[in-house]
Amino acid sequence: MKRAQGNRSKLVEKTIRIKICGMREAANIVTVASMRPDYLGFIEYPLSPRFVGYKFRMPALPSAIERVGVFVSETLENVRNRIKVVGYDAVQLHGDESPDFASKMRDDGVKVIKVFRVDDNFDFNETKPFVGRVDQLLFDARGKQPGGNGIRFNPMILRRYDQEVPFFLSGGLQPETLKENIAELSEMNLYGVDLNSGVETAPGLKDAFRVQTSINHINDLRKNR
Repeated sequence: MKRAQGNRSKLVEKTIRIKICGMREAANIVTVASMRPDYLGFIEYPLSPRFVGYKFRMPALPSAIERVGVFVSETLENVRNRIKVVGYDAVQLHGDESPDFASKMRDDGVKVIKVFRVDDNFDFNETKPFVGRVDQLLFDARGKQPGGNGIRFNPMILRRYDQEVPFFLSGGLQPETLKENIAELSEMNLYGVDLNSGVETAPGLKDAFRVQTSINHINDLRKNR
């Protein structure tokens, strides 16, 4: 396996995972699931245009696909309730959740992805309290909304990250440039990519061709990495 450059080098993940986030419509969920992404994400934030709604129930999906509930500054009680009702395997914490909050989720047996919204001025020391308390981080572009803004950030700022916890890359990723985006991070602790608005025809509705193209690109990279 490759190693990240620098004195604080960490093992770089050999397998790149793919997460399709912002799923909402039952038929569309089933279609995307048939393409076998590693993760599907479901927005549990009422102010998002991709909010699944309080009556959402998970359709039958292949067991290999992990179901991720995406929460923004929600209470521990409400997150636990939605995990129980919907059947999430993991949670993505996209708000001001504390390291202790993340630890309690993991104590419940739930995988935890902690999101950081970054820009050129981001202080990566903010990630350090979450080491040992989360499974992965996710770096998204800082925008008006907590996520799904469809904008990129300069991936070279991730050179300032210590690579301690493997991470998802997010923020306006498009199938057409996905290989290039990943190549830029080839010596970093990249765990996977998170696609949302870049594979949509409308908020919450994924384009099957763009999703399949993205998955094909990832599969090509898996063979050659």
